[in-house]
Amino acid sequence: MERRRFPPPRMSPARMAVRMSLAGQVLTLQLAIVVAVLGVVAWVSVVQANADWRRTEGGRLLSTAESVAAQRVVRVGLADPHRVGALHAPAESARGVSGASFVEIATWDRRLLTSADPRRIGGRVELGGSDVLEGRSWVGTVGVGGGTALVAHVPVFGEDGVRLGLVAVGSEERSLARRVEAAAPDLLLYLGIASGLGVAGSYLLARRVKRQTRGLEPGEITALAEHREAMLHGIKEGVLGLDGHGRVTLVNDSARELLRLPPGAAGRTLAGLGVDPVLREALTGGAGAVRDQVVVTADRVLTLNRMPLDTPGQPPGSVTTMRDLTELTTLQHQLETARGATDTLRAQAHEFSNHLHVIAGLVELAEYPEVSRYVRGVSGTHAQRTAHVQAAVADPSLAALLIAKASLAAEQGTALRVTPDSALGTLPESLVTDLVTVLGNLVDNALDAVRGTGPDARVDVRLAETAAAPGARNGEVRVEVTDSGPGVAPALAEEIFRQGFSTKASGRGLGLAITRLVCRRRGGSVGVRGAAFLARLPRTPDERPAAAPAQPREAVR
Repeated sequence: MERRRFPPPRMSPARMAVRMSLAGQVLTLQLAIVVAVLGVVAWVSVVQANADWRRTEGGRLLSTAESVAAQRVVRVGLADPHRVGALHAPAESARGVSGASFVEIATWDRRLLTSADPRRIGGRVELGGSDVLEGRSWVGTVGVGGGTALVAHVPVFGEDGVRLGLVAVGSEERSLARRVEAAAPDLLLYLGIASGLGVAGSYLLARRVKRQTRGLEPGEITALAEHREAMLHGIKEGVLGLDGHGRVTLVNDSARELLRLPPGAAGRTLAGLGVDPVLREALTGGAGAVRDQVVVTADRVLTLNRMPLDTPGQPPGSVTTMRDLTELTTLQHQLETARGATDTLRAQAHEFSNHLHVIAGLVELAEYPEVSRYVRGVSGTHAQRTAHVQAAVADPSLAALLIAKASLAAEQGTALRVTPDSALGTLPESLVTDLVTVLGNLVDNALDAVRGTGPDARVDVRLAETAAAPGARNGEVRVEVTDSGPGVAPALAEEIFRQGFSTKASGRGLGLAITRLVCRRRGGSVGVRGAAFLARLPRTPDERPAAAPAQPREAVR
């Protein structure tokens, strides 16, 4: 199938300049995501690094403090106030070896004896949340000189277990800005790599998306979608789109009404929506295009035009347009029925012309007694046939149809009669119109069934008007047509009413399908049992029953 590319909707240069292309939008979004991810990663990395530093540095500081507290010179210096000066050497030695920011020794009452800052000597040690005074080692953060430091506190005990003092070893913490600054080179490297990958990925993604959207930008796609929705709901024809799996992809208001689909039909299959099987087969079956296909459903006659859609990588779908031809098809069939009656009447006129020629010849031969006998015979036969039909059927249109069909049956050697118990009074025009269609189709079907079956071929027609059922206000008209043919097999009792079914060599098989459509539209039915067809046509509320039906007479033979 030829692909058609629809031109994109025109946009002003100002709007085109403001709107970013698909590749630009994807790239911007990609870069924003990369930056956000890198920011989160950087924060997590800094927090994790700080936690690792605290754990590692805290262990090293605690080890240094324990080493200082274990020295004998420290215990002696704390025990003897005259030997306090001996404490500076081990403290400075430990600070130089460990790389700590400070190593301080204090008495048990927290008075500093040594410090890298002479001004702090004699002051008090900041313990923060330390529990060193309870005789246990502690590592944690303490505020020192307006900043914070990671500090290890270790108690110092004498040889007799007396608490002599404590050792504090600490390292100043770097600020968050300094830690981020230290990690900036790595972060910039990661940002550059991620940006490069994002640009390449965005470019490839944009190319793929544009191939799938046939080169249209998002704004153009949006405009096309809006135009499509406006067009679908603005046209009178029904439009139905199906994907390769038979699911509804688009449906306008007209199609929803014609197919009797519920709201929210998109995404569901036709079977799940309860669409008539005959119509469902026409909408989903076949891979080629279909033009002007007539489908008869339970109460409508639709014409379909189906166009398949070939989407690469997906099963082929379709778009179908449909029109309601119910009234047009019914009127056309009624016209054909009337035309058939007219042709039959024309044949009768030709038959009467032949009779006139015979009468004229007898007059020329002066066979006057024979003329009288011949006229009485001809006029009596036709008068009797007409009188019996008119006695059973009060409506002129139905009576004319039966008289014409009787003449047509006589021409093919078939006897068509109206049964003695037939009685049909005056009917509303709308009901008569439907009766003409139903009766004409059933009689034609019966005549076709008995054609060529021999001299005993017969078609019986029974017309009756029944009273309204209890609790109902309207009655119904029953049409029963029975022929002497072989009848319909039980397995085909429903199939013969399907559109397209026909036992004739040619024809589209719409007669019985139209008959069922007319009956069902009135709330009635039509069925077959053997060689007998029975149709029920209920009156509508605005069709009042006739005053009294005609009395049955002797059947026409």
